[in-house]
Amino acid sequence: MSQVEVTQSSEQKWEPHILTFCCNWCSYAGADGAGTSRMQYASNARVIRVMCTGRLNPMFIVQGFLSGADIVMVLGCHFGDCHYLKGNFACNARMTLLKPYLQAIGINPERLYWDQISASEGVKFAETMDNIVKKAQELGPIANELGVHAHGARQNKKARATAEDISDW
Repeated sequence: MSQVEVTQSSEQKWEPHILTFCCNWCSYAGADGAGTSRMQYASNARVIRVMCTGRLNPMFIVQGFLSGADIVMVLGCHFGDCHYLKGNFACNARMTLLKPYLQAIGINPERLYWDQISASEGVKFAETMDNIVKKAQELGPIANELGVHAHGARQNKKARATAEDISDW
């Protein structure tokens, strides 16, 4: 089978993979609220709970893209509601600075999504997940932008043991 045929057959089966970093105190609780309320939303996301989005290293986001995530979401507390006082302001500054870096390394900055969801906003979490999956489908696979760098990571997980949690789709 030629490489063109392999690419066409893999694109027919393609479903977007969303990597989501959620603040422990607000957005993760919102996700939990959506789940316990049995709200229906797309199941394309891997949710990683972090204590505060202000402590999220931007290189984790880049590693997520290189490991095959089609979109990386960062969901934190609303401004003024951070349990660590200014963590969400720090995250906002990092996300603003990270977008030009992503552009420079060949990743569409629209693939990075940052929003604020509180613990009581389970409905907003579910709607956001559905909207992000639609956006990922419009943007297409990350492998179209990164080539074998992203596509190979998803197929050869054992070669990237350090990113196993992120790339184990």
